[in-house]
Amino acid sequence: MSIEHWIVPDWPVPAHVRALTTTRKGGVSQGPYACMNLADHVGDDPAAVAQNRQLLQQLLELPGEPLWLQQVHGSTPVNALECGPAPAADASWCHQAGVVCAVLTADCLPLLICDRRGESIAAVHAGWRGLEAGVIEQAVRAMQIPAENLLAWLGPAISQKAYLVGDEVRAAFVAHNPGAAAAFQSGPGGWQADLYELARQRLAGCGVTAVYGGNRCTLSEHEDFFSFRRDGKTGRMASLIWLEKSQGTSGYTSLRGTK
Repeated sequence: MSIEHWIVPDWPVPAHVRALTTTRKGGVSQGPYACMNLADHVGDDPAAVAQNRQLLQQLLELPGEPLWLQQVHGSTPVNALECGPAPAADASWCHQAGVVCAVLTADCLPLLICDRRGESIAAVHAGWRGLEAGVIEQAVRAMQIPAENLLAWLGPAISQKAYLVGDEVRAAFVAHNPGAAAAFQSGPGGWQADLYELARQRLAGCGVTAVYGGNRCTLSEHEDFFSFRRDGKTGRMASLIWLEKSQGTSGYTSLRGTK
């Protein structure tokens, strides 16, 4: 088993910054959770989830267990070094090597952030509610790094063409920023929302302009991704980021630069 079907961000980070998003390939879960479901709250066999998480740690040679969040579609970030296990939050950040920040998604946007020197990282879960509530702004603020020194990567999420929302969603974003109207197109019975553009706008509002990724669709790419909107009962992918304690070579390192 390998990680060749998973996604390594293509962004200009220091060599010791490690980041990756899993796909639905490579695990042991069955049925609607096949195969690499990493969420323990969606109805999958707990033993399968535990085995998938063990595979994840072994294949990536992670320095420790990822900080799995109880994601609540809010805007609260936590310091990964100071919180307990499974905190109710939608982002985590850390300034120390060897700590793995992670978020789980299946249409919502996973956002990974690090500074240009590779001294600070964050993982953000951003569905429309979290985006509107300011989860990106809160995470950037918590990192306490000048915005011009930050880089962001937008992981796989539902695309604008596939994401229909109601008037209330558009109205909430436009009330915060009239420019958000550019992220919505009129669709059949509602508005097609561009989570990627909304995230870029919020990042730009914080002063973060070095933004990468944002070109996949979890709903239409059914062989690669879980999608809650498409399937209802389904698994979750994980997006992870950490700082290596050393510059040693691993199986993961050999895949740097793949997309």
